[in-house]
Amino acid sequence: MLLFCPSCSNMLTITPLPPHQLAPEDAPLAHQNRFECRTCPYQMVLDRRYFERRDFDLKAAEAAEEVLGGAESWKNVDRTEVRCKNDACPSTTAYFRQVQIRSADEPMTTFYKCIKCSQDWREN
Repeated sequence: MLLFCPSCSNMLTITPLPPHQLAPEDAPLAHQNRFECRTCPYQMVLDRRYFERRDFDLKAAEAAEEVLGGAESWKNVDRTEVRCKNDACPSTTAYFRQVQIRSADEPMTTFYKCIKCSQDWREN
């Protein structure tokens, strides 16, 4: 999980609190960690368990699939000999398509879809 500084938006790192910099009243914090920004003076002491839950946004995933062509993108694609990523499926044939999803100097990403179980995966 990445957290970002509320002051300058740079990535926060986790570092131990240096015991020699603590005031006497903060002695119980001597073995604690903190979120620390390497750019500005922001820090947040982790004096309790820190947990943040983010639910998966299904609508965002569907929107990403639409960018890549949606269900119609698998229409009229070629087949290739490749082992299915689903361990329970014995298939060695899958549909495939290639899409340039990164910059032009990067290789294309190959998307596969198993003919038998419809498991899909990708390889960069």
